[in-house]
Amino acid sequence: MFTCVLCGNPRVIMGVCPHCGTDALPLKESDTVTVNLELGGPTTEEALNALTEHIRTASEIDIRTIIVIHGYGSSGIGGSIRRTIREALANNFFADRVDEYIHGEDLAHRSSIYQDLIKRRPSLKSHFKSFKEGNPGMTILLMRH
Repeated sequence: MFTCVLCGNPRVIMGVCPHCGTDALPLKESDTVTVNLELGGPTTEEALNALTEHIRTASEIDIRTIIVIHGYGSSGIGGSIRRTIREALANNFFADRVDEYIHGEDLAHRSSIYQDLIKRRPSLKSHFKSFKEGNPGMTILLMRH
């Protein structure tokens, strides 16, 4: 999804290139990126810090949309990462870089919210094929430009 500016190899958005070790920002190949905050079993604070860093980096390389996978949690009422991320968004923690956010459960296929989002960000249609309809374990961030 990203290319190293130094060696031209594929790499992830964060960290250093595993091929040449540069920490220069990569070149984007898409205007949408998926960030899975569940990987590695982070604490809530670690997940919020990771999202903050992903948002900063995505903003710097002009990513237009971030699909945040935060999970729903095993409690049946939503997990702590999900709650913390959504509280941060509701309290405008990312307002300087995130223009709008949409909860996954509001994106039922063919709903008016889904149709509007696809009109504004057509590239998301291919990303949604891998997600369950109305998925409460994700949030879509539409970035400021």
